[in-house]
Amino acid sequence: MTRSDIAELRYAVGQLRQSIGALRSHYGDANSVRRLENDLERLVIDADELEQSPPQEIARRPQEVIYVPDSKSDEAAWMGAQDEGLGFHSRPRTK
Repeated sequence: MTRSDIAELRYAVGQLRQSIGALRSHYGDANSVRRLENDLERLVIDADELEQSPPQEIARRPQEVIYVPDSKSDEAAWMGAQDEGLGFHSRPRTK
């Protein structure tokens, strides 16, 4: 996790803290507001832990590129196939 990722996480947590503060001022000590505050504190703890001792990064595999030709396929391969989902069940395919 890069420094900018941590900074972005901290910013998001700060925004969330402000939003929950606004909810508290509007709804008071409601159970749902207290749960949100509890969740926020857990998020802060987890963010601190991640920053202090980050886990080992996973190795990223390169994305496999699958080439799909845009040429017309062999229509004979599809003869007799059903067009499921299109409302043409048990109807022979035509060219």
